[in-house]
Amino acid sequence: MAQPDHKKFFENLSGAGKAIAVLTSGGDAQGMNAAVRAVVRMGIYVGAKVYFIHEGYQGMVDGGDNIEEATWESVSSMLQVGGTVIGSARCKEFRTHEGRLKAARNLVQRGVTNLCVIGGDGSLTGANLFREEWSGLLEELVQQGDIDAEAAEKYYALHIVGMVGSIDNDFCGTDMTIGTDSALHRIIEVVDAIMTTAQSHQRTFVLEVMGRHCGYLALVSALACGADWVLIPEMPPEDGWEDQMCQKLSETRSRGSRLNIIIVAEGSLDRHGKAITSSYVKDLVVQCLGFDTRVTILGHVQRGGTPSAFDRILASRMGVEAVLALLETTANTPACVVSLSGNQSVRLPLMECVQMTQEVQKAMDEKKFEEAVKLRGRSFENNLRTYKLLAHRKTESELPHSSFNVAVLNVGAPAAGMNAAVRSAVRVGISEGHTMFAVNDGFEGFYNGQIKEIKWGDVGGWTGQGGSLLGTKRTLPAKHIEKIAEQMRKHNINALLIIGGFEAYLGLMDLLTARGKYDEFCVPMVMVPATVSNNVPGSDFSIGADTALNAITNTCDRIKQSASGTKRRVFIIETMGGYCGYLASVGGLASGADAAYIYEEPFDIRDLQANVEHLTEKMKTSIQRGLVLRNENSNENYTTDFIYQLYTEEGKGVFDCRKNVLGHMQQGGAPSPFDRNFGTKISAKAMQWISKKLKETYRQGRVFANTEDSCCLLGMRRRALIFQPVMQLKDETDFVHRIPKEQWWLKLRPLMKILAKYKTSYDVSDSGQLEHVVRNRPKESDASAI
Repeated sequence: MAQPDHKKFFENLSGAGKAIAVLTSGGDAQGMNAAVRAVVRMGIYVGAKVYFIHEGYQGMVDGGDNIEEATWESVSSMLQVGGTVIGSARCKEFRTHEGRLKAARNLVQRGVTNLCVIGGDGSLTGANLFREEWSGLLEELVQQGDIDAEAAEKYYALHIVGMVGSIDNDFCGTDMTIGTDSALHRIIEVVDAIMTTAQSHQRTFVLEVMGRHCGYLALVSALACGADWVLIPEMPPEDGWEDQMCQKLSETRSRGSRLNIIIVAEGSLDRHGKAITSSYVKDLVVQCLGFDTRVTILGHVQRGGTPSAFDRILASRMGVEAVLALLETTANTPACVVSLSGNQSVRLPLMECVQMTQEVQKAMDEKKFEEAVKLRGRSFENNLRTYKLLAHRKTESELPHSSFNVAVLNVGAPAAGMNAAVRSAVRVGISEGHTMFAVNDGFEGFYNGQIKEIKWGDVGGWTGQGGSLLGTKRTLPAKHIEKIAEQMRKHNINALLIIGGFEAYLGLMDLLTARGKYDEFCVPMVMVPATVSNNVPGSDFSIGADTALNAITNTCDRIKQSASGTKRRVFIIETMGGYCGYLASVGGLASGADAAYIYEEPFDIRDLQANVEHLTEKMKTSIQRGLVLRNENSNENYTTDFIYQLYTEEGKGVFDCRKNVLGHMQQGGAPSPFDRNFGTKISAKAMQWISKKLKETYRQGRVFANTEDSCCLLGMRRRALIFQPVMQLKDETDFVHRIPKEQWWLKLRPLMKILAKYKTSYDVSDSGQLEHVVRNRPKESDASAI
C-alpha cells in the first residue's frame, strides 16, 4: 500500500498560529492526564500554542491564572497519575448566559478558538451549546467594548472536539470511555480480595459499585468474577426475583461452593421503579437463607488509583486524534467526539452521541428495558447475553438434546485469561447440550489419554485464576497424530476448541493436514488466540497480552519512581514477546518510554547513537528520568547488555544507567478485567460456532467436516470478531519468526515517538473521518473486547 505523504499532510494541517485549550470537566476518571498530555504534546508538535484550563468550566469563566500556557515539560510524569492534575469542577455559572459570555472573553483574549473537552455527556453538551452561541457572544462582547471588531472577525468560529472521560462507560457511540477499564481494575482487585475471606467463612458478599444510570461496571465485573447474581438499571429483574436469587445462591452452595458474590449497581431498580439497595439484598439473603452476609460499598475507590495500560493507550490515542480533528475542522464542521470502535479510533458528531445517550435514559424511564439495552450498543448487549448464558445453569428439561462430545485444550505457554476462556467454553457447551471434555497438558496430554469429562461446577471460580489450570505444553501434534486420532476415536470427540498461542496455530494446521489420512480430524476445529506475545496471525489481540502490558506498565512506573529525587537516570528494560514487538511498543506508549527497540523496525548503531543524543538533550533540561524498552529478540547483536553499556558510556556526565529484565513476571499474576472478559466472550462465540457447525456437518449418524471453513481461527480484526480458515492465514504468516506479516500496532509507534519529542512522520491513513452513530451495527461487529 502506498504510504501517505506525511510531509504534505503536516504542512496542510500545520497548527502554526492556532491556539488549543484543553480542560477536564465533571467527574474525574483515571486516564484523563494521559489525554491531557497527548493533547499538549501533539499540539506543540504541530506548532500550535496549547493552554491548560484549570478547574474545568469554572476556570474558563474565572479566567486569570486558571488559563495557563502549557509547555512540553509541564506534562512530564503525569501519565501514571490518576484523576486530573489540571483539576475539574462542576460549574453552575457556565450554565448561565453571563457565565458563557465571561468564558468567551477569556478565550478570545488568548486567541483560543480550539477547545478540547474531556468529560461526560453533560460537559460535552455544554461545550456544544457554547460553540453554537459563540458568534452571538462575540457580538455582545464587541457591543460592550470588551473586544474589538477585528478580534471578533479573526476568532469568528469556535471548534470543539470531545473525549469521553467517565468511569461509568455510559456514553453512546464509543465502546469504551476513558477511565472505565481502570475502574474495573479497582473493582476486580476488591472482588479477588473479598473472595478469599468469603471462602474462609462461607460468607455471601453483596458488592455495590458505581453506576447510577448505567450498569456497565456492575455487569462486566460480574462477568469477570463469575458473580452469582447481578442487578443493573437497564434490565430490572422480573417480579419474584427475590425467590429466584435465593434459590440460585442455595443451589451454588449445595454444589460445594463456600461463597456467593452478588453485584449491585447503585442505580438498580425493580420493575416498578423501586430502588434495590445493597442493604435490602443483604437482609433478603439473611432472612431467606440464613447465610452469613456482608455488604461492601466500593464508592470512590473506583475513581482512584493509577490508570490501567488500556486507559493510558486509549487516552493517548484519543488525545492525538483530537488534535488532528481540531486541525482539520472548518467553520461548518459539527462538534465531534473521538470514540473507540473495536480497535479503531473514530470521530462521531457529538450531539448524535448525546441524543442517543439521552434516549437510553428515556427508554428506561418509560420501562422499555429491552430497547434501553439495545441502545447501549452491541458490546453491552453481548455482555448481558454472555453473563446470562454463563451464570444461570439450565435444568435437564431446558437443555437442547445433543449427543456431541466437544474437547477443549490449552496449547503453548500459559497466558492469564486462559482459565476464563475454558470456563466460558465449558458452560456454553453444556448449555448447548454437549458433553464437554477437558484435555490436560495440551497435545502431549491428548496423545497420552489425559482426557476427562468436565462439568458445570468443575469450572466455578476459574475466571480470576492466572496461568492454565488444565495444564499447557508447547508440544506439537505432528509426530503423534496417530495416537491423537486414536484418542479422538476412543472418546468419540466431535469437535475441538484449542486455546493458545503460536503453537496452537501450528498444531491446528497439523491437524488440518492430517484430515487426508485420518477421518477423526474431519470435525469442526476452532482456535482462540491466547499468548502474552500477541503474535498470532488473524487477530489484533490475544488473551493474556493485556495482563502482560499491565505488568510491564506497573513495573516501569515503580522503576521510574525509584529514581525520583536522585540524579538523572535512564532505565533499559527488556520485555518478552519472541520476535513480536507488541509488548515493547505498546508497553512503551503506556509507560511514556523514550524509545522501544523491536525486530519489526530494524535499527543500527546510528539509531542508537541518535537516541542517546536525544535523551542527553532532554536530560539537560528538566527531565530527570528516561525509559528505554527492548524486545528480547529485537537484534541478536544489539543485546540489552550492549545497549546498557552504550548508554552508560555515552551518557557519562549527564545521566547514569540501570537495566532490568522483566522475564516471566509478565506471564504470571491474576488476569486483568480485559483478559477475563475478552477470554469469556471470544470463547463463548467460538462454542456457538462449534454448535452451528456440528448441526451443519451431521449426516447419516456422524459428523464429517472437511471443508476449509470448518477449521478456523477466531480473531478480532479492527472492529469485528471474525472466523478465518487457518489455510487462508498461511500467506499472512512469517513462520520463521513466528509473527504475522502485517501488524496493526506498528501504526502506534510514531505516536510514542511524537510524545517522546522525536520528529517523525505519523501515518494518518487510518485517521478518523467523521462517521455517524449506528444504532444496530452489522451482526459480526460485537467485537468490543470488554
